[in-house]
Amino acid sequence: MSDHIAVVPYDPAWIARFEEEQARLEEALAPWLIEGVHHIGSTAIPGLSAKPIIDMLAGVRDLAQARDACAPLRTLSYVDTPHRPGIAHHFSKPSARLSETTHGLHLTEPGSDLWRERLAFRDALRDHPALLSGYEQLKLRLAREHPGDLVAYTAGKREFVGRVLATRELQFGDR
Repeated sequence: MSDHIAVVPYDPAWIARFEEEQARLEEALAPWLIEGVHHIGSTAIPGLSAKPIIDMLAGVRDLAQARDACAPLRTLSYVDTPHRPGIAHHFSKPSARLSETTHGLHLTEPGSDLWRERLAFRDALRDHPALLSGYEQLKLRLAREHPGDLVAYTAGKREFVGRVLATRELQFGDR
């Protein structure tokens, strides 16, 4: 799969692509799922430019038992791409040409730091449109500066995300 980072203008079709995948995933993950499949990441924010990858978060009853979800996810073309052992299972779904990732899926337990942070950041951007411009400009700059380095691109967003989460924590506490 390509390592090129492309941030593209918002596409309203991302919502429909999520909803279609959500239905498939909720059926495949039914034995493990307790909190549904949520749309996270920049494609979940109306009006925000994004890497065109539909990121999702699924709340599972037990992370260790959710390892058994690998088989049904493989039937939906997901590939296990572990990178956070003990925190989440991560899966990627490549395009039909295998040249790019179309979907990303995190399985984690509701209430985990990952769960709370991903949903809180998404909700902060949805609730405060003034944040969008700054975040979008940061993402576009990082994509130009690090076009083939996902680690550097992601690290470059960390401070902004941390500030948003800290502000949200002060405003709303631990929901």
